[in-house]
Amino acid sequence: DRPNILWTDERDKFLEEFVRLDGRGDSMGQELCLQCHSAKAVYRCQDCFVTSLFCSECIVSRHTENPLHWIEKGWTGTHFSRTSLKILGLRIQVGHTGPGPCSNRKVAFNDAFIILHTNGLHEVGLDYCKCAFSAPYPIQLLRYRLYPATLGNPQTAASFTLLRHAHILSFESKCSVYELYHTISRLSDNSGVVPQRNRYQSLLNMLRQYRNLKMLKRAGRVYEEGGIKTTGAGQLAILCPACPHPGINLSPNWMHAPAEKRYFSWLYALFLSIDANFRLRRRLKRTTDAQDPSLSPGCAYFVNSSDYREHLSQFDTVIDQPKSTCSNHSAVNSERSTRGLSVTGVGSVGCARHNFFRPNAVGDLQKGERYVNMDFIFFSSLLLTAFGMLVVSYDIACQWYKNIWTRMNKYPPELRISGSQKPQVRFFVPKFHLPAHVGSCQTTFSFNLNQNVGRTDGEAPERGWSHLNPLATSTVEMGPGSRRDTLDDHFGDWNWRKTKAMGTTLKTKSISALHEAAESKQDYEDMEQGLPPEIVSRWKVQVALWENNHQHPNPYVILGKGPTQDSIRKDLAAEDARDIASGAVYILHEDYTASELITVGLELEHRQRKLCKEQSDLGANPTYEQEARFQGHMNSFQLKVEGWIQAQGDYMPTTRPLRRALPNEIAIQDLPLYLPSSIINGAACDQRLREIEWRLRYAQAGDALNEVRNHLRSRSYLYKLKDSSDRGQKANTRSQGFINRVGGKLTLAVAKYRASHAAMTNLSRHLDHPGWATQYRELQESDVQGLTVELKVGEGYRASSWIWGAFNSGQELRNDENVHDCVRVEWCKARARAMRWAEEVELLEEETRRVTLFMASQSLVWFERIALIPDGSQATPQVVEGRIAYAHKQAQLRKDLGAFFKFLWSLDAIPQVQVEGVDGDEQMDGEHVEY
Repeated sequence: DRPNILWTDERDKFLEEFVRLDGRGDSMGQELCLQCHSAKAVYRCQDCFVTSLFCSECIVSRHTENPLHWIEKGWTGTHFSRTSLKILGLRIQVGHTGPGPCSNRKVAFNDAFIILHTNGLHEVGLDYCKCAFSAPYPIQLLRYRLYPATLGNPQTAASFTLLRHAHILSFESKCSVYELYHTISRLSDNSGVVPQRNRYQSLLNMLRQYRNLKMLKRAGRVYEEGGIKTTGAGQLAILCPACPHPGINLSPNWMHAPAEKRYFSWLYALFLSIDANFRLRRRLKRTTDAQDPSLSPGCAYFVNSSDYREHLSQFDTVIDQPKSTCSNHSAVNSERSTRGLSVTGVGSVGCARHNFFRPNAVGDLQKGERYVNMDFIFFSSLLLTAFGMLVVSYDIACQWYKNIWTRMNKYPPELRISGSQKPQVRFFVPKFHLPAHVGSCQTTFSFNLNQNVGRTDGEAPERGWSHLNPLATSTVEMGPGSRRDTLDDHFGDWNWRKTKAMGTTLKTKSISALHEAAESKQDYEDMEQGLPPEIVSRWKVQVALWENNHQHPNPYVILGKGPTQDSIRKDLAAEDARDIASGAVYILHEDYTASELITVGLELEHRQRKLCKEQSDLGANPTYEQEARFQGHMNSFQLKVEGWIQAQGDYMPTTRPLRRALPNEIAIQDLPLYLPSSIINGAACDQRLREIEWRLRYAQAGDALNEVRNHLRSRSYLYKLKDSSDRGQKANTRSQGFINRVGGKLTLAVAKYRASHAAMTNLSRHLDHPGWATQYRELQESDVQGLTVELKVGEGYRASSWIWGAFNSGQELRNDENVHDCVRVEWCKARARAMRWAEEVELLEEETRRVTLFMASQSLVWFERIALIPDGSQATPQVVEGRIAYAHKQAQLRKDLGAFFKFLWSLDAIPQVQVEGVDGDEQMDGEHVEY
């Protein structure tokens, strides 16, 4: 009736209603019990929706099946006070299944049984059943949905409701058990005047056991011969349904599929990503593995700790780790500080395309990212895996892979790949990490330029870590076994979240891939049709040779003049290596050296320029798809820049107050990065950082100027081809489109040069670098013009822009190969883009097929378990029925997920609703769907 009403206008009324509930409300004037109408109305329930007053007998009878509600004691004329159902005489009888009340009761220890529930800690009157054939006390509690804190004669239990609530809450909020316990403790009494019995350690143990039991239940261990004791390596892990699993979602003859079939062998490749996380540390404590062992060692995601320790003790001094020949990778060149730590982080191997944690693929790191650790984790993750081709992404792959087969041959046979599989293993560097490598690595290990990898970016682990890093504040203080069990459980939840969202994920990717594949193919064909066929044929041979063997000349490289950013990065890495050896290294953050900080900062700055251009290209009326794609790029960039800013604060503390003063609504592409060149007006900044940025900016200016010249050449050449070759509207439109794209790249190159020039101008106020302004002048719009120096009969040289003055000699400029090289690189990149998107479409089609088969296969496995009763089982009919019901439920869940995914994939677009396969509130243990 009042659509424009504001809550602030009604706030006084809301407050009055809050206060009204402290009185008797609608029961004011009620003298007799609402239920029996004979006894005096004295009590009401704080947790029921009914706020009427009852007598003591009626309030107890009403709560026979809700014994964990809080009761407020009768109105005294001034206020209510809290009491309990135990004081009013309520007794909880567990374990009795016979007719009538139990005649052989056993009162719980000291008649002071504590139940932990979502609304507080309750002292209840609890009675066990001592009748013939009654179950042991802990079992009686479990059958009442109460989890006992101890065996024998328990004094404490937690409701299943609380354990499930705590379980899901920890997944969503990373809330620690300590915080949870004090939450329910304050719900019991938040005044501080009522003493509380400490049951924190009991809750800690119960939750740990509950996590383990749920993991065992979901893995179907109750159906297996030997039960829990026979659980094998990795059998409690949740598998990625889209990855290739022989015997599950691959045809029987997948290893020998004929080449003419639609699905080529590379579509069966297993994509893995390796990474380390140095947030998930563990403090140095007296607790050992013997005192705090894992409940299911090596059965989920962590490797078996005893095998791992034995491997490290045997090969720690045997495996060499040479210094990096690429950039100064701290993961290669230096060990992590172990001061006060028993574990410096974790290393993991995951699914690179779908971001799943793999079975037996996580291990603790003792001294950083050493090869001896990462080798064991990597080869352990392959123990139960059959693969035809393996694609491995690792941020230091260029160093780690060099002697991997030599190292492997030193390890036991179970940690080795057969000789026939070695040539099928390919190594890459994740896309965001690649710019920090030297130039040769940026092509050899590039996902963008190498074939048969689709649009994989290799950055999957970073997404998983960002979700799990909040756990570090609690796991850092845990014992070794508790920590591994907790992380295993969270890895499993992460995998399940990915599983139930697989339908939406693949559908979204498929829509994008189809669109991008069509566009990139058209771009490539448009460009190729405008080029001389004989030149294109030569380029095709050249790029094909390089793709098959990187020893051939690289078609993506143009040899530049003077220092480049890559050469400066290499020099800085070498200097860092010398400083490390002498003990004078400048490192203030665990993830970045000083040179790496500035290098990545420059890359982020350039990405900001690209985002601004992308935003301007959207125009006034972008489509929903264009807006979604741009927002995705913004989100990805924000995650990367946030980690960099944290490291920057350690090196440049003066940036912290500057950032706090920024408005909250500033767009991420406009966010000031506060590199040393922008710290002026007397603000403090380490001269070493300024010197590093100067060297990189000086090289960046040269690189940017080369890019400007190359794009101007390309544009000039394309105009010439357009004028001489293109006829008709279609051909001219096609050529003009490509010229416009080159123009966009030219705009970015100009912006990069101007940013470098401005930075060097500011830095020159603090550094002594004379003469640079003569070589690198301010770039005006009039300077950005093509080469006008031409050799013509009867004419001399006409004046040209200064940007051509210090470049090639006149003889070099006459050589068309200079122009051809620029266009060749553009053509190679256009070809690579078209091929990667086409591969992505094929991969996504194969993955959707595999997901469907995986769900059907897993549903069949659970249906087969319905009739599976282990030999010698002493299970009661009730347990057998429970097994059958749970198997049906799990089988139906996977069947429903498969059907739901098929439905999603049949739609033309993703519905504008939250789609996760099952309802978000039923993530793991819903009323209708339990996983």
